Amino acid sequence: MASRPTVTVHGADGAASNDTHPLPNVFKAPIRPDIVQSVHTGMAKNKRQPYAVSEKAGHQTSAESWGTGRAVARIPRVSGGGTHRAGQAAFGNQCRSGRMFAPTKVWRKWHQKINLGQKRFATASAIAASSSAALLLARGHHVSTIPEVPLVVSSSAFGGAIKKTSAAVALLNAVGAGPELEKVKNSRKLRAGKGKLRGRRHQQRRGPLVIYEPEKDGKELVRAFRNIPGVETSPVYALNLLQLAPGGHLGRFIIWTSAAFAALDTVYGSTTEPSELKKDFLLPSNVVAQPDIAKLINSSEVQSVLRPVKGGAITKRSHVQKKNPLHNKQVLLRLNPYAKAYSKEGLGHVKANEKPIAKEAAFEATLHEN
Repeated sequence: MASRPTVTVHGADGAASNDTHPLPNVFKAPIRPDIVQSVHTGMAKNKRQPYAVSEKAGHQTSAESWGTGRAVARIPRVSGGGTHRAGQAAFGNQCRSGRMFAPTKVWRKWHQKINLGQKRFATASAIAASSSAALLLARGHHVSTIPEVPLVVSSSAFGGAIKKTSAAVALLNAVGAGPELEKVKNSRKLRAGKGKLRGRRHQQRRGPLVIYEPEKDGKELVRAFRNIPGVETSPVYALNLLQLAPGGHLGRFIIWTSAAFAALDTVYGSTTEPSELKKDFLLPSNVVAQPDIAKLINSSEVQSVLRPVKGGAITKRSHVQKKNPLHNKQVLLRLNPYAKAYSKEGLGHVKANEKPIAKEAAFEATLHEN
């Protein structure tokens, strides 16, 4: 019986301890980038705030049309005189200082409903992807110096011990996340476009996500980690796909506390045992365990029932591949045992310069002589 994979719990100094924990079942969930991308798009829409132009914009002038007969368009025109504004066209979307076409409204459909089962599937898939070092590296995280993924740190290193930012930075450096912090620090740059004027002047990459168990680890660590660039925190009971897969891309670098890691089986359950916290939720399972279809077809188990074994008797006719007896000699002999003698005597073959009647006459003469 295969043993269940285990994960080593690391201490505050980064050294591996003797304590290990079996890998929770959620890490065996299927990794589905399509579902994650779809759910992420919907969740990102649900964070938007309504915006619209003023309802009065472009209409705050006493403009009237001049009508016909003055060789100008019938668009409303600003009244008065003595300024450049007098006589200018107004109101229209093609006019200077006019309204926009189809002005935006705050009652637009901003939010999108998301299937609860899909949300849970996407979250489980994002957690499973965080245990693949290849996906972490592909996403751009510097995880070559960390000892293991998923990375689990003892809760004793967090519980009450991490209260200041300096202690949090020392812990991250001890477990090998120093290059990741340096990458985030160097990635800060000015945003291109109008966002610079709207309170989002800078951009930077995402760093590690620290997931904790509120009751056992305490909430003091949130204040310690919140001022480190790129580092985010989240309780294990309220994991958010926008944090687990930023931009809809799988492979977030996650640091688990041992208490949060142990709680994953309680939160998500398994493929056979439902979750204790999520009603009627079973972890999704793979449709096929082996996605390599060519390997399946060429396996001995499949081939043994498709082709008869050499030297063995064929027991089931349905298991034999259908072959043309006109092209396959073995199948022909199985259907007609006399075919071998028929072919050896040359019966049924007529030479090009020999008439069939002459051959039959020669055969009858041979019989009379005998």
